[in-house]
Amino acid sequence: MVMEIVVSVMLLFVGIAVLVFIHVCIVGRAFSNRNGINATILNPTNLNVRTSMSQEDIKKLPCFDYKMESTSPADCAVCLDNFKVGEKCRTLPKCNHSFHVQCIDSWLKKTAVCPICRASAKSIVETEEQRNDFALQMT
Repeated sequence: MVMEIVVSVMLLFVGIAVLVFIHVCIVGRAFSNRNGINATILNPTNLNVRTSMSQEDIKKLPCFDYKMESTSPADCAVCLDNFKVGEKCRTLPKCNHSFHVQCIDSWLKKTAVCPICRASAKSIVETEEQRNDFALQMT
């Protein structure tokens, strides 16, 4: 009887330890630096990194009219609605994910990352311009 209680208590502590470990892994991943998403949180000295995009920068992203290319319908990951033929869509440059223009524009005003893969939504040209601006500020 006593042995059963001891084994039960040990299993309880092992279970708690596993849950704590999983929690620490998830929280640690949330604050890790993935594609510069949390660069300003983790590295406060890097104040040149913006977490959103201006309307001007958003307008530079590629836009197209949706045409059904396959038998399976495609969905916008922001509103979860199917794309319809003729709707305006926008593609993010680094990951090539597509969204309704109005959906992704409002998303990018809040955060400059892809809602699917978390890749930076800023184009390569913009990033180079920012580096050049930063280099000029440092001189």
